[in-house]
Amino acid sequence: MAPVVSFDHLAVLTTPTGLFEHAQRTTPRPDHGFCLDDVARGLVVTSRQPEPSDVVRDLTATYLRFTVSAQDDDGRFHNRRSVGGRWQDAAGVGDHWGRALWALGTAAASTQGDVRTTALAAAAKGFQVRSPHPRAMAYAALGAFEVLRVRPGDPAARSLLADARILIGGPGRDPSWLWPAPRLTYANAVLPEALLVIGSALDDQVAVRDGLTMLTWLIEQETRGDHLSVTPAGGWQRGEPRPGFDQQPIEVTALAEACWRAFGLTGDGQWLTALERCVAWFLGANDCGLDLYDPVSGGGRDGLHVERVNENQGAESTLAVLATFQLGRHAAAELVG
Repeated sequence: MAPVVSFDHLAVLTTPTGLFEHAQRTTPRPDHGFCLDDVARGLVVTSRQPEPSDVVRDLTATYLRFTVSAQDDDGRFHNRRSVGGRWQDAAGVGDHWGRALWALGTAAASTQGDVRTTALAAAAKGFQVRSPHPRAMAYAALGAFEVLRVRPGDPAARSLLADARILIGGPGRDPSWLWPAPRLTYANAVLPEALLVIGSALDDQVAVRDGLTMLTWLIEQETRGDHLSVTPAGGWQRGEPRPGFDQQPIEVTALAEACWRAFGLTGDGQWLTALERCVAWFLGANDCGLDLYDPVSGGGRDGLHVERVNENQGAESTLAVLATFQLGRHAAAELVG
């Protein structure tokens, strides 16, 4: 079973303004400032935590405030913010835009009161624009799906899902490479997960089938023996050696999210087995047999290298651990039930 989710290190990385992106081991690095990519991930994790403590509620409030303040009048989002609170980039529609909508949708579906009201208003504004990037649209689709849980039939959310369906596409035609691009890159499983939610919301059974096909194939590519061997930071394509390093926790948590979604749609226990391997990857069932979870701090280590781990515990990796353990505990409850 996944360890109990600890928010201790996440709280250390968080200020009243936002969530520090980087750490030197367990010490935050304010010089690198904040980014919406991480704050949005934080809002997803804290919003869906069962029976949140006062600390977790405070984190949710901080992350929601940061996310809303990052949004421009036209629905786009800034990503990078200095420690002094100044936005350092133009508002755009990259992955951070998609993750922000995912976070806002999750907060709307998982909370009540002012948090829900604020999240829904910001999400509605964000749904008015589109990204040309498949992953950004995939993350946004996850948020649109969550909004539909609160507002069934919402036309802006449904429109975004339909547009995301077109952009993401489906499996490749080569049966030995069932992927819509010639190379696996990062957070790959968000693409099939998005197809699953699109198909579920729009009653598009082809999208559901395509999502399950792509996810099954991806797990096969990212499994070595009895453990996960995920796509490294530099990506991977046919003909390149495996295993590849440096492996990033974001790839594992994307798989965990997609497997939990697939189980919810199908009830098939194979997805829980795959999710358990995601949990186990953080606990040493990986290509090096090394732990990427620090039970003392509650943080996640930043990457798996050849015969070593990156000992720094930044926001992205810590949130990857927390998200995976959340889902792993849900999976364990399903198996017991």
